[in-house]
Amino acid sequence: DYDVESTRQKIVEEFYRINHINQTYDFVKRMREEYGKLSRVEMSIWECCELLNEFVDESDPDLDEPQIEHLLQTAEAIRKDYPNEDWLHLTGLIHDLGKVLLHPSFGELPQWAVVGDIYPAGCAFDESIVHHKLLNILTLLPQYFKENPDYNNPAYNTKLGVYTEGCGLNNVLMSWGHDDYLYLVAKENKTTLPSAGLFIIRYHSFYALHKAGAYKYLMNEEDIENLKWLKIFNKYDLYSKSKVRVDVEKVKPYYLSLIEKVKRRLN
Repeated sequence: DYDVESTRQKIVEEFYRINHINQTYDFVKRMREEYGKLSRVEMSIWECCELLNEFVDESDPDLDEPQIEHLLQTAEAIRKDYPNEDWLHLTGLIHDLGKVLLHPSFGELPQWAVVGDIYPAGCAFDESIVHHKLLNILTLLPQYFKENPDYNNPAYNTKLGVYTEGCGLNNVLMSWGHDDYLYLVAKENKTTLPSAGLFIIRYHSFYALHKAGAYKYLMNEEDIENLKWLKIFNKYDLYSKSKVRVDVEKVKPYYLSLIEKVKRRLN
């Protein structure tokens, strides 16, 4: 909840102010080119999970727990309700692993370039995007997206911008962050996750789409099918958050077995 008064509210709003000003089309292209090389570090999935213990997501208004707690809470809640969909359990576990971009080994990117809601770059910023803002009128302040260089660029500020209707989200550049980075990692490593799993990884922070229905005109038929699974996943990503800790050592063998299962499929 972004509107409830809390100790985290100002931190979250400041995060989105910086995010909305700096996530330009050119910045996204540059990040994808640089990080698409996957030339920094090689480590296991579980090592990544443990690495995330060092970070708290500044864009999250609800929790200030270490990230591994969120991963396991999400995965365990899915496992309880969908016991036979092990690919979805694994997707729950790994969906936020791209946040390792915050770590010095991966470039130590600032939080605004790693976490938070994502949205298309290269076309108009929809008003449903969290903390969109505006105002000013000499100067009662806020603004945010209005301060982004793309906001007044005629190549990028129309409904379609550089895209065509129905082009498919795969052809859309999203604001840079952990979602797209982990998607690039998964694709490069020839993951055996189904299309819906990859879609969840890449777009789970695209709330303007799956919460407000914005940008649907960019989707193709495969996107529409995969969105059904994303909406299922989203309930667990958002509403499994709890102060009740998961017993990591108790559940770890199950998730290690899932990781091994994926490796065997790859081999």
